[in-house]
Amino acid sequence: MSNNTKNPNWIGVDWGTSNLRVALMYDDGTTQCLTSDQGMSGLTPDAFEPALLAMISDHLGAGVTPVVICGMAGSRQGWAEAPYIATPCNPPSIAEAVKVKVTDPRISVSILPGVKQAKPADVMRGEETQIAGFLAQKPDFDGVLCLPGTHSKWVHISAKEIVSFRTFMTGEMFALLAEQSVLRFSVQAELDLDAFDTAVGDALSRPETVGAELFALRAGTLLATLSESAARGRLSGLLIGTELAGARPYWLGRDIALIGAGKLTALYQRALAQQGITAPAVSGEDMVLSGLSAAYTQQVKS
Repeated sequence: MSNNTKNPNWIGVDWGTSNLRVALMYDDGTTQCLTSDQGMSGLTPDAFEPALLAMISDHLGAGVTPVVICGMAGSRQGWAEAPYIATPCNPPSIAEAVKVKVTDPRISVSILPGVKQAKPADVMRGEETQIAGFLAQKPDFDGVLCLPGTHSKWVHISAKEIVSFRTFMTGEMFALLAEQSVLRFSVQAELDLDAFDTAVGDALSRPETVGAELFALRAGTLLATLSESAARGRLSGLLIGTELAGARPYWLGRDIALIGAGKLTALYQRALAQQGITAPAVSGEDMVLSGLSAAYTQQVKS
């Protein structure tokens, strides 16, 4: 973070569905970060430039400031569609970026594309920039990156390329079950880690029973044989364990690293540790900045 009063050399933007994160990048190496709730889902295409300018206008100088954007601003419903590039591929570079026509002459805007996979059908938009940031720091990594989140990604990396990936809706399913299903009456407590550990093992060994085990959470709290904290722990463990069962071809016998932070990433580390896997974690926000910086450097060199 910087209180730099000079104008930034360039600006990096991570435009998500719900939030907008801006990084003002100064030539002395310092960064000033700004955030707002002006995510893609609340904007029409003609509202993106005003939303961005509302955050950065006071920081712009007389010249043209490059703006490099990743995330949902490049979706079909976003500012301007940045078409996906197909696997296997290097993480998208500035060469594949879409130049956006803007009305304010003080900015030049480029939106990085996402990545697609034909079989099985899958897409990512935003995570590829985190991957680019990770590879900028660890160019010799050969293994699998796991990006926990609403839609978790498992990404096979080899020779600096995204070889293949799978997306699991684990985070979204947890939110729906915990907040909108009959289980919402049973899981309103802090997560019990012992119950989480047991449930991960249960789901990995018997994934076909998870549907029944989920309803047992409601029954157990009704019959007072299960506390709400244990029920929440089991809910999380059953879902993450099921994800690990489905992602086994990705993590079994390979080097694993996690991109993320906070309690969710710690749960994935804990679940993988049960399988004898030590998975170091790096900050997703740091990797986004690293990836955007790599893209900007490519632009400067081109």
